[in-house]
Amino acid sequence: MVNKLIDVGMIVLCDFVQIIEEFQKCHIDHPIGKFFGECTDLKIKLDPCFKEEKALKRKANFEQSKKLKERLQAFRKETAEENNLVQS
Repeated sequence: MVNKLIDVGMIVLCDFVQIIEEFQKCHIDHPIGKFFGECTDLKIKLDPCFKEEKALKRKANFEQSKKLKERLQAFRKETAEENNLVQS
C-alpha cells in the first residue's frame, strides 16, 4: 500500500482507506479485545498519516497567523498615523 496524502483545503485524506476499514472492522469484531491491544497493529500503521496531517494543519495555522499579524500591524500603524494627524 502506498502512503500517499492528498491535501483538500484543511482536510488531509490518506490513501489508507483499506487500513481504516480493517481497523473499524477489528473494533466491531473485537468489542472487548480492542481495549487489550487486539487492533493496535492497525493503529500503528495509521499513525504516520495522522502525524503528517497534524504537521500540515500546524503549517497552515502558522501561515494564517502570520497574515493576521501583518494585518494587525498595518491597522495599528494606520490608526497611529490618524491619531497623529488629529492631534496636530
